[in-house]
Amino acid sequence: MSTPLVFDRPLVRRRLSRALRQGYADFLLVRAVEDLEERLSTVLRSFSFALDVGTPTPAAADALRRSGRAETVIRLSPVAEPGSVLGDEERLPFSGERFDLAVSLLALQGVNDLPGSLVQIRRALKPDGLFVGALLGGTTLTELRQALTQAEAEIEGGVSPRVAPFADLRDIGGLLQRAGFALPVADSDIVRVRYANAFALMRDLRQMGLTNALQDRRRTPLRRATLIRAAEIYAERFGEPDGRIPATFEIVWLSGWTPHESQQKPLRPGSAKVRLADALGVKEGAAPVNPKGE
Repeated sequence: MSTPLVFDRPLVRRRLSRALRQGYADFLLVRAVEDLEERLSTVLRSFSFALDVGTPTPAAADALRRSGRAETVIRLSPVAEPGSVLGDEERLPFSGERFDLAVSLLALQGVNDLPGSLVQIRRALKPDGLFVGALLGGTTLTELRQALTQAEAEIEGGVSPRVAPFADLRDIGGLLQRAGFALPVADSDIVRVRYANAFALMRDLRQMGLTNALQDRRRTPLRRATLIRAAEIYAERFGEPDGRIPATFEIVWLSGWTPHESQQKPLRPGSAKVRLADALGVKEGAAPVNPKGE
């Protein structure tokens, strides 16, 4: 079966290029880089050959180089950039088992085939190689999504997709396992940013290259009246006492290791050497004691 085309990938890259030219809004990426450094600090080993998969700017690669955690860092950039390999996160141009660390920050939420991209990352890693990634998760921009949907229904008599569907935290661990990673871990960081109004939020999204790039988007711009109504609904439903509005960004973190014989493995069923009853200090088949004597 072919992968559904959710995103217009060439448009994703053009939007990012425009954002970088005009001054990339990097506050989320700065936070993600700091979190990446903290997460890697708990890994008691260094890496000889690291790969940055599509992070919008060189920030993650630069942080790896400064920290000394990786001897050599190769950066796969989605746009032309000095010193980097130009490429697509959906088609990694590397041979198998080449790297022992791969990172990707705020990039993989825009691929059409996330499981396929994870498989390619796993194949690019050596045995016992580590992948650490961060992508925007399911609750991201929930306020904007609701406001735009209601405004478009009121003003234009119908709705079209305006905010991208983001991966749900509950599904990420399963995707890592499907991709062949061992010891998968997934968690999320909820970031709430306050804005003067919805238009200030939309300007930041433009400066992050995160404006609508859905394949099935309406090709005509939103009407001015629809945008104004969306801003009104946003303020009415989510506005705070001081008049500012919150915007939710969920950063989902995922990590996994390529399988290796040295890694811990679950015991086979029936291989336990101590009975549960013995471990609990009770007779097998005995009824549990109710502290109230009932």
